[in-house]
Amino acid sequence: MTPRPLRFAFTHISRRLWAGGYNYQRNLFAALARFLPGEFVPVVFAGKSADENEIAELAAIPGVEVVRLEAFDGQPGLAAALGLGLDRGAAAAFRSARIDVVVEAARFFGWRLPIPAVAWIPDLQHRSLPQLFPRTARWRREIGFRVQIASGRTIMLSSESALRDFKACYPRAGNRVRVVRFATQPAAAFLNTDPSEVIGTHKLPTNYFYLPNQFYRHKNHQLVVDALTILKHRGVDVVIAASGSTEDRREPGYYDLVNSEIQRRGLETHFRHLGVIPLPHVYALLRASIALLNPSRFEGWSTTVEEAKSFGVPMILSDIDVHREQTLGAARYFGVDDPDALADHLMQASREAHGPIIRNVVPHQDDRVSAFAVNFAATIRQTVRQDIGEPVER
Repeated sequence: MTPRPLRFAFTHISRRLWAGGYNYQRNLFAALARFLPGEFVPVVFAGKSADENEIAELAAIPGVEVVRLEAFDGQPGLAAALGLGLDRGAAAAFRSARIDVVVEAARFFGWRLPIPAVAWIPDLQHRSLPQLFPRTARWRREIGFRVQIASGRTIMLSSESALRDFKACYPRAGNRVRVVRFATQPAAAFLNTDPSEVIGTHKLPTNYFYLPNQFYRHKNHQLVVDALTILKHRGVDVVIAASGSTEDRREPGYYDLVNSEIQRRGLETHFRHLGVIPLPHVYALLRASIALLNPSRFEGWSTTVEEAKSFGVPMILSDIDVHREQTLGAARYFGVDDPDALADHLMQASREAHGPIIRNVVPHQDDRVSAFAVNFAATIRQTVRQDIGEPVER
C-alpha cells in the first residue's frame, strides 16, 4: 500500500514584509512538487487579509492547499501560546486540515501543540547585529527562539554559518538541528518576459548592476551610495538598478534617509529604485545585468545569491561568511564598510561589460534544487518519526 502524503503546515509569509521568506516558500513547494511528487502536501495557513495575488501564486503550485482563517491574521493566539502553552485557534485549524507536521516560521504555537513541529530559524541577526533592533524587537526574537528550543522543536537552519551561530548562542540546546540549504528553480512562466522590454519599461541603460534587496539597514544600501559617490568623483558612470520594498517595521524612516542622501549627492541617475516589481521583471533584470550586487552585513542564506547562481550571473558580494559558503569563492568580495573596494569592483566590472547578455538557467541547477527538496523532506520525516517514537539518525 502506498503511504499517504505527509501534510505539513506553513503560515503565509508576506512578500511585502519579507520577500526572501515568500520566495523560500514558493521555491520549496515547487521543488517538492517536481522532485518528490505525491509525497507531501504543503498547506498554507493565511489570514483573511493576506495579499490575494500572493496566495493565488502559491495555490497554483501543484499539491499546495490554502486555508484562510482570521486566526492567522497577525498572531492573535501568541499570548496563549506563551502563557498557557497552546494557540488553540491555530491548533484547531491544524487538526481540521489533518496536519502531520507544523513548520514554525517567526511563529510559535505553544509547547503543548499536539502536532510535531519544526522551528525554521533563518538567521540569528539579532544576536550578531543587536544595534539594528529596537530593544523590544530584539527580545521578542530572542524569547521566541528560546521557547522553541525549550519546547523541543526540531531546529531547521539555512546554512553552516547559521549553525555555527546557533551553537555559539545556544550551546546547551539539545534539540535535533538540521541544515537545509535553499536553492531556486525559476518557474518557466517567469522566464517568458523579454528582458529588453523590462529594461525599457524601467528606463534603464543597457549596462547596469542589479540590487534586489529590501530597504533594511542591515542590507547596507548606504555603502552603495558611498561607492557611487566615489565613482562620480572619478568620472565613472555606473548605474545601480535597485528593487524591493521600502517598508521596515523596525526602522520606518530608513528608506527616506538613504533616498535623501542619493538626492543630496546628485546620484539620482546612478541609483535607480524601481520599487516592488513583479517576479518576472526581477528575473529579467537579473538575467541581463552586468552582475548581482549584494552588500548585506548579514544573511542567513541569501535568496538573491541563489537566484543569481541559477542563471550564472556574476556576483559582487559583501565578504561575509555565508556569501563565501554559498559561492565557494566564485564572486568578487568587498568589506561591509569598504566603499572604495566596492567602487573598484563596480568600475572594473563595468569596463569589462560588452553589451547585454541574456542568461538562461545553468546546467545542473536541478541537482541543487533536488538536494534542497530531499533535505527538507528528510527533516520533516525525521520529525514525524521522532514524535511517534521511531529511532532517527542524529
